[in-house]
Amino acid sequence: MQASKVAYKPVGFALGAVSGAVASTVFKQVWKAIGHEDDAPDATDQDRSWREVLIAATLQGAIFAAVKAAVDRSGASTVHRLTGTWPG
Repeated sequence: MQASKVAYKPVGFALGAVSGAVASTVFKQVWKAIGHEDDAPDATDQDRSWREVLIAATLQGAIFAAVKAAVDRSGASTVHRLTGTWPG
């Protein structure tokens, strides 16, 4: 394994934590806007329909994936710009 990949590991972990926090915040804001509620439904929430639960889960997954990809890509691009080596 290249030294740059090993050195990037802690950065990648930190970026992962940041992306999770950002994605959570984004999802909550989006859900408030489209669901007109503060809390998204849980899979075991008896008072919510299957449709509502599955839409919330799909939306949350899409947001988390997009934010993670954006944060990971920008982190790798920054490392490449600073070191001249792509960390991936």
